[in-house]
Amino acid sequence: MPRLKTEIFIRAWLRRAQSEGAFATVARKGDPDGGLVIVKAINTDRQACAWIETYAVEEKNRWRPLTETFLAEIEVNEKISRELNFDRDLWLVEVEDRDGRNFL
Repeated sequence: MPRLKTEIFIRAWLRRAQSEGAFATVARKGDPDGGLVIVKAINTDRQACAWIETYAVEEKNRWRPLTETFLAEIEVNEKISRELNFDRDLWLVEVEDRDGRNFL
């Protein structure tokens, strides 16, 4: 099964998050066709958690947590920064949600 283009996935993800009442945005654009995605969720306490997309075919293994729990946003940003420096094709999307949902 061919992989959905990243740009299309991002548009759908943004619509889903926004339709649930969250604020979601693209913080960094990557490769529109095949770039992987980092999703950063921020709750009302300004705590954040992040997940990075993998190349796994199975849906259950498609996302790997960059952080296991919600941490201070600056700590999460440092982890994300390392990933972005390593792979220039990565996208970064952020969602601010009262409950810290990621909408994946």
